Amino acid sequence: MSILPGNDSSFADIVFEESQYPTKSYYMDFENKRIVGTVDGLEAMGQVIDKIINTERSMYQAYSDNYGIEFIELLGMPVSYVLPELKRCLTEALTWDERIDSVDNFEFEVNRGQVHVTFTVHTVYGDVDAERTVDI
Repeated sequence: MSILPGNDSSFADIVFEESQYPTKSYYMDFENKRIVGTVDGLEAMGQVIDKIINTERSMYQAYSDNYGIEFIELLGMPVSYVLPELKRCLTEALTWDERIDSVDNFEFEVNRGQVHVTFTVHTVYGDVDAERTVDI
């Protein structure tokens, strides 16, 4: 008696469809430090982007080692190294999420040990303008 399937080709005829998970999540009101209601679509993606770029990678057990960004390694480095590395780090961290297609339009302002970067994140729901200040 065999428990392996025979030469039945019916399994090969099954069509699988890929589906995308919804973006619906709780709304985080950072100003009042509260979670209020829910958001979806582009507004939810804005929150996803904020969380990714404000979470240092591999520092919190609640997240996988692929989640977040690595800014700590930029401390003490020269500006000529930091600017392209910031671009790479942000792009890598954000495009790990399958709902984010690309990141571009980087603009940098350097001021006394800090770099302020603005950029555009292209998601499946539309574009999100984002920014972050990083200590160097």
